[in-house]
Formats: sequence, C-alpha cells, structure tokens
Amino acid sequence: MKGNRLILTVLLGCLCVAAPAQVRPGIEVLESRGFIGLRGKRVGLVTNPSGVDRNLRSTIDILFDAPGVDLVALFGPEHGVRGDAYAGDHVTDSKDPRTGLPVYSLYGATREPTQAMLEGIDVMVYDIQDVGTRSYTFISTLGLVMRACAKKGIEVMVLDRPNPLGGLKVEGSYVEPGFFSFVSQFKIPYVYGLTVGELAKIINEEGLNCGQRGNEEPLRCKLLVVPMQGWHRWMRYADTGLPWILPSPNIPYAQSAVNYPSAGLCGELGYLNIGVGYTLPFETFAAEWIDAGKLLDKLNSYHLPGVAFREIHYKPISGGSAGKLLHGVQYHYTDYEAATITLTQFYVMQAVGELYPDRNPFKGAASKYEMFHKVCGTDYVRIAFSKRQRVEDILEHWSKDVEDFKTLSMGYYLYE
Repeated sequence: MKGNRLILTVLLGCLCVAAPAQVRPGIEVLESRGFIGLRGKRVGLVTNPSGVDRNLRSTIDILFDAPGVDLVALFGPEHGVRGDAYAGDHVTDSKDPRTGLPVYSLYGATREPTQAMLEGIDVMVYDIQDVGTRSYTFISTLGLVMRACAKKGIEVMVLDRPNPLGGLKVEGSYVEPGFFSFVSQFKIPYVYGLTVGELAKIINEEGLNCGQRGNEEPLRCKLLVVPMQGWHRWMRYADTGLPWILPSPNIPYAQSAVNYPSAGLCGELGYLNIGVGYTLPFETFAAEWIDAGKLLDKLNSYHLPGVAFREIHYKPISGGSAGKLLHGVQYHYTDYEAATITLTQFYVMQAVGELYPDRNPFKGAASKYEMFHKVCGTDYVRIAFSKRQRVEDILEHWSKDVEDFKTLSMGYYLYE
C-alpha cells in the first residue's frame, strides 16, 4: 500500500507541474486566418532559418504553397535566407533551390533593398526570430526594408515572434548622434524589451527610422503587425513551448540570446575570450594569462544581484585562441529579474582591471575602438570606463534613458 501511495503521489506531483504555454507565432496566426492581407497579392519575404512554425515548416514554404498568395521574391539578411552564410560573410543574389524564387541579398552590395528589387511587389513580409538586443543586425535590416518600402508605397507585414529576453527587461542608453550604424540603427536602448512587431511599430510611428547615419528624414511605411497568440511580457523563450531555431551561428540556444548582451560588448575589445569559438558562446570570460580562482574570488566579492560565477578552463576549437588553454569564469543568472545583464561584462572587466592593471584594453588610439563605440552607441562608455575601469563611472550614463523609453514604449505594447 505504501508503494502504491508513493506512486500516486509522484503522479499527482507531475500533473501539478505547469507545462510550457503554447504560444502561436505570427506565421501560424496568419495561416489560421487564411493569409488575409496576402491573398491576391505579389509578396516579397525577408526571412532566415528561424522563420518557421512549431512544426519547423519554413515560412518560405508555407507562403509559397499558400492558396491565393503569390510569393515572388526572397530577401536575404546576414547569413542568408537558408542560413548558408557565416557571420560577416557577404550574401550574394541567387536563386532559391527549393522554390526557384530569386533571392536578393541585403548583406552584400546593398543593405537596403533597391527600388528595382522591389519592382512588382505589393506586400513585403518580415519573419525572423529577434534576440532583443540593438546591435543584432536583423532589426537594422527590418528598418532599412521599411524605409525602402515607404519610398515605393509598399505595405510591410511583420509576423511577430517572442522576445527571448522577455518584454520587461530594458537596459542601456540611446544611440547618440555620430554613432548610428548597422549595429546601432535606431535611437533605442541596447536592450529594448519589445517584440520585433512592437519595435517595428515604435520605429515607424516615432520617426526613429532615420537611416544608418541617424540624420535622414524619417520615412513611415504602411505597416501591419500580425501578433502572436498566447504570449505575455513576463515570458522568456522557455515559457513559450516553441522550438528554438538559431537565427545566427553564435546564438544556438535561447539562453544564448540572454548571454549575447551580457558579453558581446566586451567581445569587441578582443582581450578576453567570451566563449565564441567554443561550445559556450557569450557565456564565459577567459584568457591564457588569467588566474581563474583569483578572478572568481574578486567577482564574488562584489555580491552582484542575480548572477553567479564559477571557475572554468577550456580550449576553443576555432578563432584566434583555438587550441589554447584559457582560464576564467562562466556566469549564470540566478535571478534574471534582479540582474542587470548588460553590466555583467563590465563588472568582469573591472575585476580583470583590478587584478591585471597592465592589461587595460583601452590603451591605444581611439580609432581602434570604432566597433566598440558603434555597439555601445556612444564613445562615452569607453572614455569614462577607461580612466579607472570601474562600473560606477558609467552607470548613470548607461541607465539614463531607460525610464523614458519604458514610458514611450508602453504606448506600443501589443501584449500584457
């Protein structure tokens, strides 16, 4: 009897564990509505391998086979529509082998569709999994597509997807004049707490779509967002019940999207390996010359809220540190809501600076840090942090725009 009661207790306990929600992304909602808005129209599609439904059917194939929808052209951002180009590699115009459709590159000779590419298109559809961080180039592609379509009077339809960082996390300052680029396309915080559909709406309506230099006239397109069903702002990707398809090679897991803004800025400085080239992209901070135990002790002495560190030693399998034994720390968020994820990397740089003052990564000509300035959206962070390598010297500037953006963005929320 005791054995039976034990089995029953275990079974009841299993039933009480909440299953992940079944969020329906925009492509599934569009299909359930009979492709309203696309039927009888010539359609262009900006997508990549992350544009799939829960059964891993590509949005390309779904729209190509959709009754009454005339899919006429594909547009490839960084990595290409089928994901066959590596990070930074130029994408060339080609023909899609499965559908025979022309594929126009938006990461080669041009990053904004030319008016000739758009000829004959009635609606441009965008379906790419976002990561919630400003320096990720796919949202820049979206902005440039919206500009090009506005010039030609073409409607833009965004098929919405979850923000893997959730809809409540906002961190980092706005991009400043002189620092707009393809990795800082809009005047928004570094982590913006919006879905890609909500982001498209705020860009369109607030005049943020001012081109890569940030000084062109804003252009507003006719925009339609197909919202998800079942998504809530508190959700992170594991809560959605959806499969994660890597939108780019170094974001292989949903957790990688959280790690990307936690370490990617530091990665631009080149003096610490951040797990890229190993099995933990954006999840570590290491170098040959680091004493891992000392770095761990120093970081633990800060008592940072919501983040824990462990000692790690590994050999990258690719990149400049391939085959070298590196020593450092791996981090883990114990309380995601309490942590300021973008500052994790700066506290690591502070700790390294205290232990190894001769390893200051900011020594040298300002031109050396052009990409760091671009991803930060300012040179203030480098200038202020390099003096003492202390987080407190950049904290006020880094957080100065957060509350203003939260207030502004609430007017564009599609989800509670």
